[in-house]
Amino acid sequence: MSPGAITLEAMLSPSYPQRAPWGTADKLRAWQREALDAYFDRDQRDFLVAATPGAGKTTFALTLAVELLRIGEVNRVIVVAPTEHLKTQWADAAARVSIRLDPRFRNSHWAPSRQYHGVVVTYAQVAAKSSVHRHLTEDAKTLVILDEVHHGGDALSWGDAIRDAYGPAKRRLLLSGTPFSSDTAPIPVVTYAPDESGARVSTTDYNYGYGRALADGVVRPVLFHMYAGKMRWRTSAGDELEAHLGQDNTKDVTSQAWRTALDPEGEWMPAVLSAADRRLSEVRHHVPDAGGLVIATDQTVARAYAKILHSLTGERPTIVLSDEAAASERIERFSANTSRWMVAVRMVSEGVDVPRLAVGVYATSSSTPLFFAQAIGRFVRARRRGEAASVFLPNVPVLMGLANELKKQRDHALDRQNKDDDGLDDALLEAANREEDASDALTQEFSYQAISSLAHFDRVVFEGKEFGQLAEPGTPEEEEFIGIPGLLEPEHVHELLMQRQSRQTRLREAREAQAPPEAVTTLPPPLHRTLREQRQLLNSLVGLYARQAGEPHGAVHAELRRICGGPAVAQATVTQLQSRIDVLRKRVRS
Repeated sequence: MSPGAITLEAMLSPSYPQRAPWGTADKLRAWQREALDAYFDRDQRDFLVAATPGAGKTTFALTLAVELLRIGEVNRVIVVAPTEHLKTQWADAAARVSIRLDPRFRNSHWAPSRQYHGVVVTYAQVAAKSSVHRHLTEDAKTLVILDEVHHGGDALSWGDAIRDAYGPAKRRLLLSGTPFSSDTAPIPVVTYAPDESGARVSTTDYNYGYGRALADGVVRPVLFHMYAGKMRWRTSAGDELEAHLGQDNTKDVTSQAWRTALDPEGEWMPAVLSAADRRLSEVRHHVPDAGGLVIATDQTVARAYAKILHSLTGERPTIVLSDEAAASERIERFSANTSRWMVAVRMVSEGVDVPRLAVGVYATSSSTPLFFAQAIGRFVRARRRGEAASVFLPNVPVLMGLANELKKQRDHALDRQNKDDDGLDDALLEAANREEDASDALTQEFSYQAISSLAHFDRVVFEGKEFGQLAEPGTPEEEEFIGIPGLLEPEHVHELLMQRQSRQTRLREAREAQAPPEAVTTLPPPLHRTLREQRQLLNSLVGLYARQAGEPHGAVHAELRRICGGPAVAQATVTQLQSRIDVLRKRVRS
């Protein structure tokens, strides 16, 4: 194809103007035009664009490819994508702007067929035989597009392969839609520079964050529906423990309570899935093809969640498992139809474009900023003004923090010495995400058996602010937030949430005033109050027993820990404290 065969006027399909910022006449979104201007103003070989999921990185990259082909700067295009599914997605998008890319290129081919302008490959494919891809790059004036470039640093061999294969490229465009990886391994081709503290961080040539995209109307606002609840489980030692999700627990207790909540045999997941489905029904009143996605930890629970949804809706959800050959086809069918739910383990976490997704359930214990941003990115792609996304989350501190920091911009730091503020090792968790059992590493240290789980609506988080209070599933107080209209201008969301919070309070007060005292449902008291009372009682009993037995207080506490297990008093749960109280009550002489 001659360089002049592609024109900027012909490169976008008629659907794209409707997906641009409202009020603009250009076929490109404002940020895409701005990024293109920055690219040609700088005229540098490597250019890193960080843009929020749903903003249109693919359109930007292909627009740039069209122009570089048109002016004769390059005559071959190579796209490197994270997954096999994204290879096909890139090839389809490129075809719409008259760039023909081969997504079926294999390392045994050595050269693309003559009818193609280039190929789409995966990072793993390049790492397997970088010499093939270096030959492709050297054989023509090549533009290399590295999609979600942080994957180039997933392994040392991958980084070396990327540098070897694409060192000779005429132009290299680097794309990132999520926070860079949590480890400190350098990402190939990315430039690092010292920040104010001297730590080396990645330098981005153009940034387009979620906050700006939301203001432009390019992405949807996201409402996080947080659910707490009472969890009970049995440890490997046979002890039964109990904790309330969302309250002040130690990290190991939080991990076990979180895992107990996600157990499909308990009552927490069915209650949350039911609430999410009611929310989806509300959205579909205004957006008839709106769909929902449950992100599961592994294949076993994914199938169990699908059975729960089937019983709730009468419709079989689409199940997408990462190691099934038909996974990509199932995603494409779901994207094109109007069915309600899809349940996925890993396939729908990064780059996959299903614009009709409007409701999500985050039913995995993955807690890295990278994975969280990838997951939430599946719901923010706007199609028309007024659409809002709803994501249902377990109320655990790390997820609460990530939800509150959705707009936060992150760079990749090479010199980070400490774990993240949540105390969890994100690098370890990210590595766990790449295994088939995505998040078992989070809790594998704590062998346990789930006993029971109960769910409570806790609050809605929107743009870092919290609305609502504890309510039982199915009550009018919960419905105040489930029934928010499916189409809502972003500037009105905050106002409506304030109104719903006031009505929720009035509904609860009216219901409790009409019910007889014994019929009023009491929610769990704040955990900090319960813990304080238990500690005070335990310390009083320890003091009394120490006087009777003539032993130091510390020796009594140590003996109780030996008998009952668990950490020191300051870190012990309510259940652990109660077991020590029960032992002392039997020993103390009246």
